[in-house]
Amino acid sequence: MSSTRIRHHVNATRAEVYRALLDARAIAAWRVPTGMSSHVHVFEPREGGAFRVSLTYDAPTGTGKTTAHTDTYHGRFVKLVPDEQVVEVIEFEATDPALRGEMTISTTLVDADGGTDIVAVHDGLPPGVSPADNEAGWRDSLGKLAAFVEARRR
Repeated sequence: MSSTRIRHHVNATRAEVYRALLDARAIAAWRVPTGMSSHVHVFEPREGGAFRVSLTYDAPTGTGKTTAHTDTYHGRFVKLVPDEQVVEVIEFEATDPALRGEMTISTTLVDADGGTDIVAVHDGLPPGVSPADNEAGWRDSLGKLAAFVEARRR
């Protein structure tokens, strides 16, 4: 199992970023790589609360982990520290054993330069998930998170 660590700056307060981490509409907008669309099936933003999300490739050439063109994952919120940290455990719904297994995502918010630094650590990536692809996807999504939160400030 491998890990990735990503840091991204947002020109917004920790409270604003934290709200976007726990809002289903926000998740559907930012927590999706470019070239995919998102559908939030279940979203219970509380410790122990469940979530289930599908990401579908816009082009029919994308290969999904769950179906031909879709990646679906489910999980639960393990720890929520208001305006500071969200810890989630997620797992892809996949038949390929190389893509299965729980991953822990710890998202920590730190005051920095008039805004917030997001530090996202992904532990336990299954062997079939490339750390480089995981990092690239999360960098893309965190850029969307920054744009989403910053646009709401205007």
